[in-house]
Amino acid sequence: MKNCILVTGGAGFIGSNFVLDWLSCCDDAIVNLDILSYAGNLQNLASVQNDPRHVFVQGDIGDSALVSELLANHQPRAIVNFAAESHVDRSIHGPEAFVQNNIVGTFRLLEAVRGYWSALADGKKASFRFLHVSTDEIYGSLGHDEPAFTEQHPHEPNSPYSASKAASDHLVRAWHHTYGLPVLTTNCSNNYGPYHFPEKLIPLVIVNALAGKPLPVYGDGQQIRDWLYVTDHCSAIRRVLQAGRVGETYNVGGWNEQANLTIVQTICSLLDRMRPRADGKPYHDQITFVTDRPGHDRRYAIDARKLERELGWKPAETFESGIEKTVQWYLAHQDWVTNVQSGAYRDWVRTQYGNPASAA
Repeated sequence: MKNCILVTGGAGFIGSNFVLDWLSCCDDAIVNLDILSYAGNLQNLASVQNDPRHVFVQGDIGDSALVSELLANHQPRAIVNFAAESHVDRSIHGPEAFVQNNIVGTFRLLEAVRGYWSALADGKKASFRFLHVSTDEIYGSLGHDEPAFTEQHPHEPNSPYSASKAASDHLVRAWHHTYGLPVLTTNCSNNYGPYHFPEKLIPLVIVNALAGKPLPVYGDGQQIRDWLYVTDHCSAIRRVLQAGRVGETYNVGGWNEQANLTIVQTICSLLDRMRPRADGKPYHDQITFVTDRPGHDRRYAIDARKLERELGWKPAETFESGIEKTVQWYLAHQDWVTNVQSGAYRDWVRTQYGNPASAA
């Protein structure tokens, strides 16, 4: 396939949003490699199912033979690597999958890409890019008054998930400095928006609120995150891929620091307006505080000035506009929510949160 990029993890939350965004504004086709684990959902990509510019392949980035075959057959000009296990709570209960997928999988992907890139003609070799999508959680936790994470902040991961992502970042850096592979890395803050699997805070609160279930909040709910609307993240990745300096890391943030409890209360207020409860009571009556998770980082904040200064990128959405769009999307796509909520998902929520109703 001429003029294409390879996207890994393109059926997940951020990956599928990126695929849809890319195909709406770019000419290059996409080869989409996703293993379709619990969070990978082809329904996210239903609107491009018949688009000849989108080729979906079910498979693992750790399958070196498959990746090498895809590279040889499609000759992509770039790789955008979203593929990862990405939920902190799951990493606490089962860290081995995170080591295997995020570290070993990234290593095997890098090796397959290095073999492909090394054999390219000089012109294509010079223009090729490998963009690794990572997280701000690799930087650890900030105190209340500490300055936001810059790209120079040391890696201080505190969970199995963030440790595995930090390791993958180091591998990407090493493959650039050792082998010359032209890499780019982005470290983003918490994403939210359409197609978010409902185990993460924002979709979980929306779905539980509408179902009349408790809205579980860890600890005192004062953990602070920088929230980034997913399409803003997609535009940042496109910009970094287009003009980022090889070997550089770019932090991507929304300039939207919010406490978890504030997030939950905001969603409740929006639902009170958009979809009032039948009994007339406010949704915040469903808020339930549950035992905090082990090693819960207190605050993340991203300093995205390098990305703005060098590449002219800024987020288009405020938190107020983005969260309203998100709630509206979930209200309009209840069929998607119903299809996602399999028995395995319900079992996971029970395992993680216990029975919040008993603590109400």
